[in-house]
Amino acid sequence: MRLCSACLLGIKCRYDGESNPTAQVLKLLSQEVLIPVCPEQLGGLPTPREPAEPRGERIVAVSGRDVTENFEKGAHQVLYLAILFGIKEAILKQGSPSCGCGQIYDMKGNVIARDGVTTSLLKKHGMKVISEQDLPHS
Repeated sequence: MRLCSACLLGIKCRYDGESNPTAQVLKLLSQEVLIPVCPEQLGGLPTPREPAEPRGERIVAVSGRDVTENFEKGAHQVLYLAILFGIKEAILKQGSPSCGCGQIYDMKGNVIARDGVTTSLLKKHGMKVISEQDLPHS
């Protein structure tokens, strides 16, 4: 059993109201339980919502609104689910300011070498976090 970014399972929870289903994740779903999570929704943000990016230690929406608290709240909710279910691994959406694993994007599409808010918190608590790009392609 693993946590999985809900958008990778076809749930329309991305900032733009869309999803990012991937064949590798959907194939994996037929083999094991994947618990869908969307940290940004769990943090109280609506879908659709403004795109956001890191600015220093803060997460800021395109309008300039600071949404750091929402991102942190959602990350803690995901961590709570992991603890509740005894989950030690997550598959999270690469590039997301919440879920990115080693790289996230700013609003101009530039890659920033760092973990998303949720990924960072999960790793600090000993969880293994991978992105959909780390799954085998078959």
